[in-house]
Amino acid sequence: MKKILKTASTLILAIFAAALAYGGWGYLDAIKDADALKLRADALIAENRGGQSLGDARLQQLLQVQDPNFQGHSGVDMITPGAGVTTITQSAAKRLAFEAFKPGIGKIRQTGYALGLESELNKEQILALWLDTLEMGKGPDGWVTGFHRASEKNFGKAPSDLQETEFLSLVAVLIAPGKYRLGTDDPALAERVERIARLVSGSCSPLDNGDVWLEECR
Repeated sequence: MKKILKTASTLILAIFAAALAYGGWGYLDAIKDADALKLRADALIAENRGGQSLGDARLQQLLQVQDPNFQGHSGVDMITPGAGVTTITQSAAKRLAFEAFKPGIGKIRQTGYALGLESELNKEQILALWLDTLEMGKGPDGWVTGFHRASEKNFGKAPSDLQETEFLSLVAVLIAPGKYRLGTDDPALAERVERIARLVSGSCSPLDNGDVWLEECR
């Protein structure tokens, strides 16, 4: 029995060490990529494609839905209601660090990369990279990547110039871009927009960290 327990303990330690090493690899890759990513992010911000281009009120709406404690965490948040298991920084890491992200073990490297981003880039730079790489679903000319591009393709104007419902529909598709269709009469999208509208108006709040579908705002 002691031999079995010793073997099991050794195996657990080996798995933990491997996970730590895999996460560390992601962290070091982010450090290595940081200078190029800063340049890319600063260029996006200069082109008025960063978070501040949305306007303060709409930026707060976006963060309230996607990552309520974005300004306060260091890349990971498993506590804040509505945050889910993936922060904005982790979401950006998913697209910046992988050619093809696979759930499961990939989450370890994704998290390490996110922690590296947080250590080297400021929040506005991370936000700009995230907005630019977001999957936004199918537009009039095919699949669209990038929050600002989706706004321009589907509505013909920048996010800051959208009507409230139009802006919230951009936010709404982020949870499942393959499910919703912007710029169309999509009942499922309209229902998601209604939940978000209730949230940002203060009429409801997420039940817990995992309530990303805003069941409390139905």
